[in-house]
Amino acid sequence: MAKRSAEETTNDGVPLKSGERPQKVEKGTEEADFEDEFEDEYESEDEVLEAGVDGRPDEDREAEEKDAMDVDKRTFIPGRDKLQKGESLSPDSSAYEMLHSLSTVWPCLSFDIVPDSLGESRKTYPATLYAVAGTQAESRRAKDNQLLVMKLSALGKMDRNQDSDTESDDSLDESAEPILETKSLPLSSTTNRIRAHQIPAADSSHPATTFTATMLESAELQIHNITPHLNSFDMPGTMVTPQESQPIATIKVHRSEGYAVAWSPLFPAGKLLSGDNDGKIFVTAQDPGGKWTTDTRPFTGHQGSVEDLQWSPNERNVFASASSDGTVKVWDTRSKSRKPAVSVAVSDTDVNVLSWSTQTPHLLATGADDGRWAVWDLRQWKPLSSTAGAAAAPKPVAEFHFHKEQITSLEWHPTDDSIVAVAAADNTLTLWDLAVELDDEESRDTADAKDVPPQLLFVHYLEDVKECHWHAQIPGVVVGTGGGGFG
Repeated sequence: MAKRSAEETTNDGVPLKSGERPQKVEKGTEEADFEDEFEDEYESEDEVLEAGVDGRPDEDREAEEKDAMDVDKRTFIPGRDKLQKGESLSPDSSAYEMLHSLSTVWPCLSFDIVPDSLGESRKTYPATLYAVAGTQAESRRAKDNQLLVMKLSALGKMDRNQDSDTESDDSLDESAEPILETKSLPLSSTTNRIRAHQIPAADSSHPATTFTATMLESAELQIHNITPHLNSFDMPGTMVTPQESQPIATIKVHRSEGYAVAWSPLFPAGKLLSGDNDGKIFVTAQDPGGKWTTDTRPFTGHQGSVEDLQWSPNERNVFASASSDGTVKVWDTRSKSRKPAVSVAVSDTDVNVLSWSTQTPHLLATGADDGRWAVWDLRQWKPLSSTAGAAAAPKPVAEFHFHKEQITSLEWHPTDDSIVAVAAADNTLTLWDLAVELDDEESRDTADAKDVPPQLLFVHYLEDVKECHWHAQIPGVVVGTGGGGFG
């Protein structure tokens, strides 16, 4: 499957089709004027009132504007419908609480959101968030690759009162230009996958410690401590030394490149999984002395590349893997055999991504190369028999084939166990609500759109989208990245 694209684009938007503006409506025959003794006194004023703001009668202008809006009422769905020559997509501000786009010098096809100390469940604007990303420079300029540590601030709400003559101080703050601050760390190769992990601060006088794990195209796994870089954003005068931008550990146990990296949420000191194209999975952990050690005995069992990894949100020794062999396997790190405890064939194509629900730990979502994504009840998955090697064949509790290209990312909402964000190679990032019932009368109304599941909440256009993540501290905020930048 094609995981990376070096093409640089800067397109980002929302599926709303705009039609051509029609010609002006011809005026009809003027009505006869009645003589009035005050005609000379009021005629000029009457004409001004009738003419409106552009010299034409209000009725004519309103009719023209109505005709222009009625040019095309068809629902446009990116990934399915095609733009005609001269057409373009533009965002509908009424559909968004907040919408911003960001382009970098080189595409960043993997990123992660970094937790911060600004509070939980934030709903005020302008918003601030921190993130990390890895670049994908052209092959001949591999040495230009960087790990980017970013602070995005002054992220305002959508301006829906553009016609208002007066604005409050709050609205002016919310509509201020966004600010991007970055710190870059050198990388010797393209980033296939990057994930962040944070160790909580021991007390309020010290910042949390933040690590990143970066899986490179060169097959190296690099671990960086980006705490100084994050501190420099909010502590004026803080200097980051060149030494602090070097990796604190470089893992070289993989013999082929990989795309799968996952930090355990249940090991605060730092424990991570990494998988490669040879089907091998390794565990790396930080010991009490601060040294990073990799167990050189890999977990094996996949017949294809390991595409994604996820730790169980509530069992510290359990993790799941997705593979190009079409299976998802569940493992126990205490197993001496280093073999999977459960193996299920979930697709006839590559299984690219998976996401374990943090709110309902028996639910696992998977996304495949054929555009299908599904939700599985792990309570229905049975352990492999000691005598039979065949995988069990449970059925998904929900399955969707709305996307027509490969699923590139999916993630459960951090606090709502029915909401899922899905990214696909059809240039769309979609939001889904699994709580919507199939027999719900209201859910059947999809306007003139055909074959649209009632669970589909939202479709956002993002060029060559590769990854999407929810912000756990800002409800409803989801960020995506792709060849066209961030959105």
